[in-house]
Amino acid sequence: MNIDKLLEAEATFLQRYPGGFANEDMRAIGKKHNVDKLSEFAATALAKKSFNNQGQVLEDITKIVTRSSMISMFEKPKFRDFVKGMNQQDRELLTQGFYKMIHGKKEKGFNEVLDILREAKLAKWSLISICPHHYRPQHDVFVKPTTTKNVIRQFELDKLVYNPKPTWAFYVGYRAAITEMKAMLSPSLSPNNAAFTGFLMMTTAVDQ
Repeated sequence: MNIDKLLEAEATFLQRYPGGFANEDMRAIGKKHNVDKLSEFAATALAKKSFNNQGQVLEDITKIVTRSSMISMFEKPKFRDFVKGMNQQDRELLTQGFYKMIHGKKEKGFNEVLDILREAKLAKWSLISICPHHYRPQHDVFVKPTTTKNVIRQFELDKLVYNPKPTWAFYVGYRAAITEMKAMLSPSLSPNNAAFTGFLMMTTAVDQ
């Protein structure tokens, strides 16, 4: 990790936006991405007891995907239609996978959800990472391919090798790197992990 580049990015960002994400301009941008509202929704929708109602929890997972500004407009209807058309057995497996990924054996759940999404060619980083992020916005990360690749390159995260095929090992490694980077910088840059990676995105050399 290139700490000098990271500190330089912090200084440049805070000079332009004093107060970080509390800055009026950044608050206006943040409102467009409804991260806080979706995380409030996810706190209830994805709570342990909510998984007792399979139909409702899958409907709410679909709402998180389709309402998120971070998910591609092309992926939203594909995910919604896939879940809607699943048979009962696959719906149960998907529900169990999400439960484990959020509340239980996380790696096992991650891989189970991934296997099911792969059937519909929807095994994408965005779809596998959006729900954990909204449930634990200060802990879990949303993996946006272009942003992630640029962050790895710009800040020289040499231990991480991005692959478009999601893996638990990369997810854990990227999350650990984001946690480490956050700890070095002003808390004003990380009201949540999506905001922090947004800050990193805005300071990378390549336009997003």
